[in-house]
Amino acid sequence: MFNIKEELKRLPQKPGVYLMKDTNDNIIYVGKSINLRNRVRQYFQESSQQNLKTRMMAIQIKSFEYIVTNNEVEALILENNLIKSNRPRYNVALKDDKTYPYIKITKEMFPRIVKVRQVRKDGARYFGPYSDFVANETLAIIHSIWPLRTSKKVFPRDLNRGRPCLNYHIGKCQAPCMGLVSEPEYEDIIVQVVGFLEGKYEDLIKKSTLKMKEAATDLNFELAARLRDQVEAVKNLSQKQTLDTPGYQDQDVMALAKEETDALVQIFFIRGGKMTGRESIFLDGVEYLTTKEILTAFVKQFYSEISFVPKEIILEEEIAEEETISQWLKSVKGQGVKIVVPQRGDKHKLAQLAAKNARLTMEQFGQELKRQKERTVGAAQTIADSLGLQSINRLEAYDISNTQGYESVGSMVVFENGRPKNSDYRKFKIKTVTGPNDYQSLQEVLERRFKRYLEKREKGEKKDETFSSLPDIIFVDGGKGQVNVAKEVLETLGISVPVAGIVKDELHFTRGIIYNNEEINFPKTGEAFRLISKIQDEVHRFAIEYHRKLRKQTALHSRLDEIDGIGPVRRAALFKKFGSMEGIRKASLEDLESTQGLNKTSAKKVHDFFKD
Repeated sequence: MFNIKEELKRLPQKPGVYLMKDTNDNIIYVGKSINLRNRVRQYFQESSQQNLKTRMMAIQIKSFEYIVTNNEVEALILENNLIKSNRPRYNVALKDDKTYPYIKITKEMFPRIVKVRQVRKDGARYFGPYSDFVANETLAIIHSIWPLRTSKKVFPRDLNRGRPCLNYHIGKCQAPCMGLVSEPEYEDIIVQVVGFLEGKYEDLIKKSTLKMKEAATDLNFELAARLRDQVEAVKNLSQKQTLDTPGYQDQDVMALAKEETDALVQIFFIRGGKMTGRESIFLDGVEYLTTKEILTAFVKQFYSEISFVPKEIILEEEIAEEETISQWLKSVKGQGVKIVVPQRGDKHKLAQLAAKNARLTMEQFGQELKRQKERTVGAAQTIADSLGLQSINRLEAYDISNTQGYESVGSMVVFENGRPKNSDYRKFKIKTVTGPNDYQSLQEVLERRFKRYLEKREKGEKKDETFSSLPDIIFVDGGKGQVNVAKEVLETLGISVPVAGIVKDELHFTRGIIYNNEEINFPKTGEAFRLISKIQDEVHRFAIEYHRKLRKQTALHSRLDEIDGIGPVRRAALFKKFGSMEGIRKASLEDLESTQGLNKTSAKKVHDFFKD
C-alpha cells in the first residue's frame, strides 16, 4: 500500500521529474522541478495559489514516482519524453502528433533532392520545415527545372552499371550513373537549387527569362515554352511567400489564442527571410491555465517533436522557464537560440500578425471545436456522470465473433476522450474454447488482456500502452451475463475496473447500457447515446472483419494447399489471374499454363485436382 505521507518525507531536494498516478496506477500528470521535495509536496497542501485544474488533479493522485536528474535541462528533456509517450490527462497536449516535412540535399556523389521528416546529423543540407503542400510544390518545381537524379544508386559503386533510366530519355536527368555529366557540372546545378531554396527567386527568374528569350530567338519554341512555365511556377511560389523580414535569418514566430476551454497556436516558419509555411496547432488540456502556462508547455513539446530549431524564436508574450528552455534548445541545435518577445519594430509586427491569424483561426474553427468536444469528451463525461464515475478518459470495449463456434475471435477497441484510438486496438484468436460459447470466449480474451497488464506492471514495462495501463471502464457487447463474466475475471485477478454491458433492442440496434444490474438509457438524440452506439458498432465491426479474414484464409488454404507444388506464391498468382476459387476451378489447362509462376507440371496438377 502506497503511503503518500511517508513517501513525501523520502523525496530528495534534487532536480528531477515526477509522475502522478491515479487509483488504477495510470499516469495522469508529468512535471519537473529543480527541487523535487518542495514541488511535489505542494500538490498535497491546501493552497489558494493553486489553480482549479491542479486542485482537481490533486484529488485523484493516489501515488507518485520520481526520477532524479543531474540538472534542470535534463529534467526538461525527460519530462518532454514522458509526456509524449504517456500522454497524461492533465498535461497540455498537441491535438495531433505531426511531423513536418523538410527538403534534404543528400551528402553523396551526385546529390539527390528528397522530402524527409527527420533532420539527422549526416552532413546533408536541410531546408524547412514546410507544410506538406508547400514541400511537394517546391520539389515539383525543382525537378521540373533542374535535371537531378532520383535513383538511389550508390556511387561510385554503381557508376557505369546498367543503362540510363527513363528520366534521362525524357530530359529530366543527365544520367550521372553513366558518367554523362561531370561532378563539377552537377555541382553547379546543386548551387542553383540551394539559391532557390534560400528564397533567391529573382536571380532564377532573370536567368530563366533570358534563356527563354534566347530560345525563342533561335526558334526553339518547345524549350521557350518550358522555360516560360518554369518562370510562372517560380513567380507563383514567390508570391505565396509574401512575408519578407529584414535579413536572412531562420525564425519561428508564435502566438496563442485562447477561448474558454480551447487554445490554438499560430506559427510562421521563416527561412532565409521568407515565410515558407505556417501552421495552426490546437491544444488539449488547457482548462484553467494562463496563456503563459499554455505557451510554455507548447514550446517545450513542439521543439521536442520537431527536427529543426531556428536561430530565433519570436513570441507574442513571455514564457516561464525561459533560461532553462534556451539552454535545452542550444544543446539541441548545437548553437545559441534566442527567445525574444519584441515590444516594437518589425519583429513586434510579426508577432502581432501571428496573433491576429491565431484569433481569426480560432473564430473560424471555434464553434466546430466545441461541437467536437460535445461529441467526444462531453459525451464521455455525460456517460460517466450517469454511472456515478468521476470521468471516463480511457474506455475499452470487447466483443466475440464466430460462425457456430468456427474461427472464434475476440476484439478489443479503445476510445480515449471519446475518440477511437486505433493504434491500441487488439485482436484475439480464441485458443481454449471449442464450439459457440461466447461467455467462455470473452473470459479467455479478458484473462489474456489483463494478465498481460499484471505481467507488465510487475516488470515495470511501459512500452506497450495498450496492455500496461488500465481503462477507466470496460464495455462488453452484451447484457448481464457478459458483464458478470467480465467482473469475475477482474475479481479473480485482483483488478478493480467498472464494467458495463451494451444492450440491443429486438432489431439489434443499441438500446442502452447495463451497469450495476440496472439498465440505463440515454436520449437517442443525445451525444452520449451516439457515442455508445459508435462504440458498439466499432467493436462489432472490428471483430467481424477479423473473423471474416480468418475464414477466408482457411477457405483458400484448405483446398489449394492440398495440391503438391502449389505454395503461397503460386496460390497468389492463381487468385490474381482468376479472381476466385471458382475461377480457378473453371480455368482451362491452357489458361493455367499461361499463369505467371506456373510451369506445365504444376498447371496440370491444378487442372487435374479440380477435374477429379
